[in-house]
Amino acid sequence: MAEKIIIDTDPGQDDAFAILLALASPEVELLGITTVAGNVPLSLTHRNARQVLELAGRPEVPVFAGCAKPMAVPLVTAEHVHGATGLDGAELPEPVMPLQDRHAVDFIIDTLMSEPEGSVTLCPLGPLTNIGTALTKAPEIASRIRRIVLMGGGLFEGGNITPAAEFNIFVDPQAAAIVFASGVPIVMMPLDVTHKVRTTRERVERIRALEGEFGAVTAGWLDYFERFDEEKYGTDGGPLHDPNVIAYLIRPDIYDGRHCNVEIETESELTKGMTVVDWWKVSGRPANAFFVRDVDDAAFFSLLTERLAVLASATSVAPRQRVGA
Repeated sequence: MAEKIIIDTDPGQDDAFAILLALASPEVELLGITTVAGNVPLSLTHRNARQVLELAGRPEVPVFAGCAKPMAVPLVTAEHVHGATGLDGAELPEPVMPLQDRHAVDFIIDTLMSEPEGSVTLCPLGPLTNIGTALTKAPEIASRIRRIVLMGGGLFEGGNITPAAEFNIFVDPQAAAIVFASGVPIVMMPLDVTHKVRTTRERVERIRALEGEFGAVTAGWLDYFERFDEEKYGTDGGPLHDPNVIAYLIRPDIYDGRHCNVEIETESELTKGMTVVDWWKVSGRPANAFFVRDVDDAAFFSLLTERLAVLASATSVAPRQRVGA
């Protein structure tokens, strides 16, 4: 039986690949997409999510706009990485499919309360504002969540927005602290594993070769997205973070890690947003998350490319009229 999921996201080129992988995979059933401010402001994240769904030929998947700012701190965005739109690298028309009227937080709560207990997995790909707000507004949902599989944090790799903090956790550390203290089973895809999944030139070219506009658009996203990290890290390609969340649901056997205690630093100016991971079990605090550290990156990219090829073939996307054309 397919695992029911809600993707909570701030697209973002790598978020787009996570959404596409979910749409292409029978192992998961995507109940809806909730968007949050993060990589770009909320007005762009819900637009971008709908563009990705229309590219994939799946406009029936509902999209809900959520929180426009973090719970307690000013919003920090990442246009320097993702571009002004969040999906720079390919031009797509404005989405036609509607944005749902309901707030994303209410959709999350209502879905968890109406679906069988323990049947829905939350997949946050961006800041945890929507999830932290939902848990605060309706704490009874915690026992109904099957698990939370998220992209965020780091340990041995440090941070990517500050020396200590990964972007998603840094943007809303208060929300992250609520999520990690919730008692919900958590699987954490930190920089330690996502930095091992790099978009080398050979891998990008295999994606570019996919059928029709689908290949050109998705490879264009990667061309743009990887340029920042290639310059930063001096590597062939950059990390492809968010699709690891969905790939873990499909192929957990290609990942490895350890159950650890993870606490979130919310106060320090130097380390705000740091995920304090007790890898060596020295604190005595109980484990509250499965920290993923290793991945078979070749198997990951084989899975991603194969699933995207099926989606590209199935959609047979026709050439689109460009924005502003």
